[in-house]
Amino acid sequence: MRQFLLMSSVGCHLCDDAAEVLINTLDPQQHLLDEVDIAYDDALMEKYAVLIPVLVEESSGAELRWPFDHEEVRGFIARLPPSSD
Repeated sequence: MRQFLLMSSVGCHLCDDAAEVLINTLDPQQHLLDEVDIAYDDALMEKYAVLIPVLVEESSGAELRWPFDHEEVRGFIARLPPSSD
């Protein structure tokens, strides 16, 4: 199962839009999605403060930056290296 992180923060309307795209695109049988509020981690704030929302695939660290739609998410997943599951 592929694990993804959505870098976001409370009150970020773009993050809400990204979450909706991901919920409607990712297959819960194959993908796990966790939302990370960057406000609680100084390193994440420094890295992502002006970039959120950002989708990160945990094992490879590959990132997909907003804006993205269903097709771009599918293409991002297709380009990822094979999962080690």
